[in-house]
Amino acid sequence: MARRSRDEHEAYGRPSKRGTRPRTKQRPEHADALPGFVTAVDRGRYTLLLDEGGPRERVVVAMKARELSRTRVVVGDRVDVVGDTSGERDTLARIVRIAERTSVLRRTADDTDPYERIVVANADQLVIVTALAQPEPRTGMIDRAAVAAYDAGMDVLLCLTKADLAPADELRGLYEPLGVQVVVTRPAADADEAAGGRALDPGTVEDVRALLRGRVSVLLGHSGVGKSTLVNALVPGARRATGHVNDVTGRGRHTSTSAVALRLPDADGTGAEGWVVDTPGVRSLGLAHVRVDHVLAAFEDLDEAATACPRGCTHLEGAPDCALDDWLAATPDGDVRAARAARLASFRRVLASRTGATGAPTAG
Repeated sequence: MARRSRDEHEAYGRPSKRGTRPRTKQRPEHADALPGFVTAVDRGRYTLLLDEGGPRERVVVAMKARELSRTRVVVGDRVDVVGDTSGERDTLARIVRIAERTSVLRRTADDTDPYERIVVANADQLVIVTALAQPEPRTGMIDRAAVAAYDAGMDVLLCLTKADLAPADELRGLYEPLGVQVVVTRPAADADEAAGGRALDPGTVEDVRALLRGRVSVLLGHSGVGKSTLVNALVPGARRATGHVNDVTGRGRHTSTSAVALRLPDADGTGAEGWVVDTPGVRSLGLAHVRVDHVLAAFEDLDEAATACPRGCTHLEGAPDCALDDWLAATPDGDVRAARAARLASFRRVLASRTGATGAPTAG
């Protein structure tokens, strides 16, 4: 049999610059990975809790694996980690998987910003912390936070602080009839002597604790409303920085700089009852990521009344034959009508800002 001649390129082919190993999209299964809970994020390093509640519970610092470089890991995520998971000093583990999220609380810088910022994952309820005075309560912000929580599939709890400065009746009357739980806190009787005037009445702190028990709760609010003070009362030893409200602007100074998950101890401090996620104070809460129909659905009373609207109704101010105007006009009681008018105005501000309607006022 004649010998086959060899092509010169067959004999002297150049090796690939990327190496001779064939490329593959197959990744290691990491069958030995351990589950962890993300409690803090700081410049590419993730603080995790492993073996939560178990005999070998420990805190581990980790980084993301290369295959997750474009995937954001946030506080509240449940992840799988490999590497050095001993939790000893100067060790580093590696996050290789993120479990499916049960909820995702998002926000944008404003209602036109296309970039979504994930605040926290896998939380059960959003606690909207609002001061009754200093700074003055802003129902627009409460409504926006409720819309964001509804969109994320979370429950809403309204926590009213500084009850020594103003009554809570008006806000209670506005939100409790809608099914929103409301809880009120006030300073302790001896607050001037304890903790620089920031100590809270123990009874009101326990009222809040009872509504957080067994859940992952995210605390959200403007700077200066007393959110960090509340966290320090709920979680002794948290040492979250607290600040004062500017007398001129009526605004607080940012004290919390990043979200962090803190274990909620029971009343006597001997066990754990849930998680509290403290977040930085917010100036605004954009809803660009929320579908317009979800905005209406977050206002349950208005959503029900809007079923009588004509098809294609925008529900905005001046919309022809909008049933929301009829709903307001048909209210016989003056106090109820005033509350409904404020509610409808807040909804229309949020909706106008979200849809970019011409001449829409800025939402609170």
